[in-house]
Amino acid sequence: MLVVVVSVKGSPGVTTFSVALAARWPAPARTLLVEADPSGGDIGVRFSLGSAPSLVSLAAAARRSEDPALLWQHAQALPGGLPVVTAPPDADRARAALSALTDLTSGARVVRVPASAPDTAVIVDCGRLDTGSLATPIVRSADAMILLTRAHADDLAHLARRLPALGRWTPHPVMLLVGPGYSSTEVARELGVQPLGRVPDDPRGAAVLCGRPRALRWGRSGPAHSALGQLAHKVAKALIAEQAPPPALPRQGPTEGQAMPILQAVPTSPLQTNSPRLAPPPQQPHHGRDATGNPGGGHAS
Repeated sequence: MLVVVVSVKGSPGVTTFSVALAARWPAPARTLLVEADPSGGDIGVRFSLGSAPSLVSLAAAARRSEDPALLWQHAQALPGGLPVVTAPPDADRARAALSALTDLTSGARVVRVPASAPDTAVIVDCGRLDTGSLATPIVRSADAMILLTRAHADDLAHLARRLPALGRWTPHPVMLLVGPGYSSTEVARELGVQPLGRVPDDPRGAAVLCGRPRALRWGRSGPAHSALGQLAHKVAKALIAEQAPPPALPRQGPTEGQAMPILQAVPTSPLQTNSPRLAPPPQQPHHGRDATGNPGGGHAS
């Protein structure tokens, strides 16, 4: 599988969740994490990794070779052994590498081909998906997309404008809420999309996944034992279940006029986490509510 993790506004923890997802992807699949954030990478700095091999060396090698193992050859190891292809922290160098990897001749082949191998999962941190992002070809070639968003009115207003397009880019798009704000029920009502779950408030687990503090051991306090890692494992299993072929059914003709879902949740009910009880959404004055009583104040700006 090729799974991309993105946001559309701000920095709601895409890199941290990508590390958690790759680290907690179910066995026996071998998993590789790739940083493809055009604004620059963080993982190398967070874990004090070397500058090479990296996304830069991968882009250079891809011009000379079509070896399906190329992606693995340019990875370094995080604590616990997770292989990762890091992006340089400098945005200009990161964009140059991504431009070389996703040009018209190669497309997202360097990432897509290895992800198609049996028992393999490639998780790609694509950062904030701005219009015209150099990571777009990778997103469009992915089997699944995980969209992280905060649940405040301004974040949801930005997201609402892009949902119709984003939901059609991959076969299995899902949405996770991050932090306090509107509940999953309210988000589903306002956007017409059921979130898959909510990322728990887990400072200790996030600290380990960010490579700090060094006093915390990856094994004892790492992804398998953290609330964040446990949610990532549930998300991974949900995505894998969606990839399984459906049971054989009697052949039927196509249904005309059937609408394509904008963004779907997998499974249909949100995952349960042990996150703290969320604060209620901000109260709006009476005149700021619509005829259905839904909260007002969130508009596309």
